[in-house]
Amino acid sequence: MFTKFCSTVSKICLVLAVIGLLAVILCVQWQVVGRYVLNDTPTWAEALAMLIVLFVTAFGLAVGVRDAGHIGLESLVILLPKKWQRRVEILIHALVGVFGYLMVQGGWLWASAKWGEKKPMLPVPDGIDYVPVIIAGALILLFSIEHIVALLRGESVAPVWD
Repeated sequence: MFTKFCSTVSKICLVLAVIGLLAVILCVQWQVVGRYVLNDTPTWAEALAMLIVLFVTAFGLAVGVRDAGHIGLESLVILLPKKWQRRVEILIHALVGVFGYLMVQGGWLWASAKWGEKKPMLPVPDGIDYVPVIIAGALILLFSIEHIVALLRGESVAPVWD
């Protein structure tokens, strides 16, 4: 049940990342049309595209952690005795989970510190730049827990696009 939930969340993240990439393309295209066709550059387009890139990166990063696409130590782990391999894999996922937790904590600190300020080109708080860090950190923590549970059960986590 937990794996199914994480798989669904991961698929939603992938869909949101693709939608975000399309939105970035549209923003950049509108900026080009505004600058060269209409001779009136929309100042908000670049700022919005950069903000969307942050969210796309957060969702892609989280899916990469779930699908074990992050930097790992597999070549070193395979050299260990069998009884230590699973322990080290659990330790690696635990450390990645701690990193995710620290992302949530730091992102929350920065977002709340900057929330009162406004972005110059967009009508949103400046702290919104740190919301993707919070989202990515929470998802990384969730997916790390999923990997640890799977390892303890002797299972593996199937990538979302399989």
